[in-house]
Parts: sequence; C-alpha cells; structure tokens
Amino acid sequence: MQVRRPQALRAWLAAYAAATATTTSYSQILDSATPGEADKPSRVTADAYRALLQRIRVLDPLEAWLPAFNPLKRLAAGPKHHLVDPALAASLLNATVDSLLRADGPLESRRQDLLLGGLFESLATLTVRVLSQPARARVFHLRTHKGEHEIDLIVERRDHSVMAIEVKLSSAVGPRDTKHLNWLEQQLGDRLVDKMLINTGPYALRLRDGTAVVPLGLLGP
Repeated sequence: MQVRRPQALRAWLAAYAAATATTTSYSQILDSATPGEADKPSRVTADAYRALLQRIRVLDPLEAWLPAFNPLKRLAAGPKHHLVDPALAASLLNATVDSLLRADGPLESRRQDLLLGGLFESLATLTVRVLSQPARARVFHLRTHKGEHEIDLIVERRDHSVMAIEVKLSSAVGPRDTKHLNWLEQQLGDRLVDKMLINTGPYALRLRDGTAVVPLGLLGP
C-alpha cells in the first residue's frame, strides 16, 4: 500500500494512541484525527491505514472475548485499542513523565488521568500477553453489550479454563474494584480458575473474596 498523505496517517495513528485501552469507534478516531477539516481521509482510506498498521504489528488490538462455550449473553464484540508498545503511544502524543503527572485545572487533570490509566493498562496487557504465550493461552477483554460489566483481561487456556484480570492505576483496593471479577465467577463457576487485580502497590496479597492483588512490577516468569 502506498501512503499518499503521511501526515494524515500520523494524525490517525496519534488519535488511535489517544484511544489506548478503550473501545472508541474507528469513526470517532478518524474525527479526532481531523478536527475541523473538510477534506478528511475517507473511511475506506482510514480502514486501509488500520489494516496496514496492524499487518506490520504497529497496532495490536485486544479482541473481545466471545467464547465458543458461552454461558454469557449479549457480549460486545469491539476490540480494545493498543499499540504494540505503550511507549510508542506516549511518544505519538508527546507525553512525558512530567506532562502525565502535571495538569492545569480539573478538566486537564481528568484527561491526564485517563491517558495515564490507559497507558498503564496497555503495559499490563502487553505483560500478560507475553506471559501467556508459553501456555499457548489467548488474551481478550470482556464487555457486556450495554457496559454493565467490563473486565480488562480474560486469559483463556486451550481447555477453556479462564483467568480474569482487572487493572487499576492505584495502590489502594476496595470492594468495588473486584465486583466484575466476582460477577464473572458467579457466571462461570469452576471454569474460572483465578481472579487477579493488577495495581501499583508494593505487595502481593489475597483478598477475602479470593482475588489476588499483584503489583505490575512483580509480574514475571
């Protein structure tokens, strides 16, 4: 594929980076890449950009979990957006440690929190994907159709057993942080072999409901 408008491709890629760890629609990403422009790339062109970038492994979207043996109803099918490395997303957005931690006003603070949280989730996703490869397990995300329940990472082994993982950019953990994990446990029963919450805390521990709390820095072989 010949890219005739490299700047348009880079703008689309930066808009995709801004949507890291979300299920933002591709039409919204295109609109975000070309605000106020009358001469936007066509949807066909934008789809060609996406196909090219995914083929050369710049984009690495996380597909939705749609299990063959599915006790769950009305699951959403859209992927979560990730680049191959969250550092690439940060670079495309000119994000630095200082800019991610410094914000002027509550609105800017909210935007920075969302971006930093997305980058942290993307790093956790990359880590879990790598660690899942030796077991030949596949990694997905889960979201019910109307968004009542969302789980950041679903690791499914070849025997269809499942590990469910939530990612939280915080060292503190409360009951609300595990409610979706506990909901899935009720749906799957013994098929769910473990629940994990990845966070920024200093220690790994087990909560009373059985959820393992593991700092991202402690994940490893």
